[in-house]
Amino acid sequence: MSTSLFPAPPESAHPHEYWMEQAIAEARKAEELGEVPIGAVIVFGDMIVGRGYNLRESSRDGTAHAEMLAIREASNTLGAWRLLHCRLYVTLEPCPMCSGAIVQCRLPEVIYGASDPKAGCAGTLMNLLQEPRFNHRTEVLPGVLEEECASLLTNFFRKLRKKPAHHHH
Repeated sequence: MSTSLFPAPPESAHPHEYWMEQAIAEARKAEELGEVPIGAVIVFGDMIVGRGYNLRESSRDGTAHAEMLAIREASNTLGAWRLLHCRLYVTLEPCPMCSGAIVQCRLPEVIYGASDPKAGCAGTLMNLLQEPRFNHRTEVLPGVLEEECASLLTNFFRKLRKKPAHHHH
């Protein structure tokens, strides 16, 4: 399907914090399932076209990251693999897999909350989103509602450590 059916939308009237709150709401859905609370939304103009939250444990699928699920849904919604004119909001800095997917989908803009010292590939360990040797580079805006996004994770892991040892393997 040609992407010309979707002209470039006007820029969203909502600030980045508004959309990050929507990503945080997705992260809370993961948390309710005992998943690491990470959430993502993809916005086209003023419309959420894809949502996702971490489902690695529930789906027994190491690729079931919030961003991957949001990307699949947005591609379905828009009927195109190229997510041009879209913005991805995610509570945690994307890993190498998700960063690769973001580049593949030509997403022009990524806004994330907390940086990830263990796997972050939007500038922390490396910057796959702005790698000059790739034919696509993404605008990156880090640190939106950073404290809220980070505390979701630290509180989750703190509770996990207090539990008896027989949780997930």
